[in-house]
Amino acid sequence: MKTKFLLGAAAIVLVSGSAFAQSAGSIVVYGGAAQIDPHVDSGDLTAPSLVGTKVDVKKASSFVGGVTYYWTDNISIDLPIALPFKHDVVGAGAIEGVGKLGTVKSLPMTLLAQYRFGDANSSFRPFVGAGVTYGYFFKPRATAVLSGITGGTPSNPTTLSMKSRFGTTMEVGGAFNITKDWSASLSVTKTFIKTTGSLSTGQTIETTLDPVSVKFGIGYRF
Repeated sequence: MKTKFLLGAAAIVLVSGSAFAQSAGSIVVYGGAAQIDPHVDSGDLTAPSLVGTKVDVKKASSFVGGVTYYWTDNISIDLPIALPFKHDVVGAGAIEGVGKLGTVKSLPMTLLAQYRFGDANSSFRPFVGAGVTYGYFFKPRATAVLSGITGGTPSNPTTLSMKSRFGTTMEVGGAFNITKDWSASLSVTKTFIKTTGSLSTGQTIETTLDPVSVKFGIGYRF
């Protein structure tokens, strides 16, 4: 009987405490990790180049944090804040297998509006979200492979850049209230975004990135 009473009391504490973690006016600061996996649809590199010269952008992981504000018990605003992600750019299409053409760092800046299902006192709450992302690409680094393909020389190597662009983001996930103030969340986002790669040779390549991101975080309510 004593054991049952303690288990029942613990359950009541957990449920009543979780009402504060995801209710109107709550501010949750979280930290964790994320992986971005671009689903690339590459155009062809403009002339002069081998027909079908394309690129692929590999997935990357980084630390991520953010702030979630509960506007109501069901509607929240989420602002993720991440460290830069470093992606390898490799050959595809007619030049698949040549290896790494370069690297580029990305810093996605996203603002999401979320709708959380269930009541504020629910231990587990699934949610959906939608918002806008600014994909900031910086510090591109080309390799000797890219110079070899595009006619660069050791004294005049080919360099590359990627244009930063806006895109839209959709999200689905779930949050679990561990205690009154601590929670954990897991979410998957899909961002629809394109970019233009440019080489110092004057050649360009249009690339659809459309990355899928997986994010896990531990949050604390202030």
